[in-house]
Amino acid sequence: MSRTGNQLARLESEEVARGVRLLLARPLLTAVHDHDGFDLIRRRREPIVKWFDYYCGWRVLVEPRAGYARLFKTTQRPDRTRPLFDRRRYMLLCLVCAELVTTPTTTAEALTTRVRQAAAADGLPSFDLDRRSDRSALADVLGFLEEQGAVENDDPHVRADPMLITRLLAAPAPPSTVDSIEDLTREARYESAHRSLWQRHSVMRRLVDDPVVYRDELTAGQLAFLTSPSGRKIVQTGIGLAGCTLEERAEGYLVVDADAIATDTRFPDDDSNAKVAALLLLDRLAQGPARFEDLVEEARELLTKFRTWAKAYQSDGGAGRLAADGLELLEAFGLARTENGTVRRLPAAARYAVEELHD
Repeated sequence: MSRTGNQLARLESEEVARGVRLLLARPLLTAVHDHDGFDLIRRRREPIVKWFDYYCGWRVLVEPRAGYARLFKTTQRPDRTRPLFDRRRYMLLCLVCAELVTTPTTTAEALTTRVRQAAAADGLPSFDLDRRSDRSALADVLGFLEEQGAVENDDPHVRADPMLITRLLAAPAPPSTVDSIEDLTREARYESAHRSLWQRHSVMRRLVDDPVVYRDELTAGQLAFLTSPSGRKIVQTGIGLAGCTLEERAEGYLVVDADAIATDTRFPDDDSNAKVAALLLLDRLAQGPARFEDLVEEARELLTKFRTWAKAYQSDGGAGRLAADGLELLEAFGLARTENGTVRRLPAAARYAVEELHD
């Protein structure tokens, strides 16, 4: 191959790797929010689609004219440690989307009226903008839809893209046709497929979607695939093609993106009080297992020492809320685990240990 050919091949592989990571971080990527990213995915659509299909069994839809790319990340193992919203906001999200699909152009007042009527008609908890909590919940829902590019909120007018709203749902089965989470996430393709296909896809899904994967969290079949010569080669090749590296430890596996392109949430990071508290709670857990009450006391001491910090938590019950939010982050990042009321630090937390300096 000529020098020019080598350069073009290297450029393509770099762009495909970047496109894969962009979609991992933002499964619904629009040209409005990331023009350059969408243009790259549009140009390298074929190899990017093939990567997700072969390694993860995930479908990618690229619509050049509509200006969006959608990665449908499905799983038979829903992660309850990283919810987008609470139950109330999920309910409002469904009601708001249902109304905007049928009436894409409306006003904020008309939308809230129809949402209130729909909640009453379906026997759901009442929705009332006179309640501060409901106003906050609605603002969060509309903010999320704006962030996804599905809604333009130009007060008092609200304009929606019905197609993008319908693309938000990634479940294999329509929710209205099933009665349980298991039925909602069941993927029929694996019921008649060879076992190795499911092992490859389920392992790669865990590796690219979870901050850390511990061996004791894998099934015997998944672990056998990962430790076999052929399975290990497939995984290492796939991770490499995505521009990442696979770290293997005695306790588990970690996919590292040195450029942090595929990272949707960073830790450690000082962009929130909860993340700062979570890092400090790790220091406490490094001393040994703790009860949640011990972490609350640790948070209370922190708030007492820095009275101008974390003002949202400087109130009655604030220490408990700060400890709970910090612990939720640690569990979501695979750094701590609560079992029978006892919180233990997990092996991956050693990456954030404070090292003493010696002369």
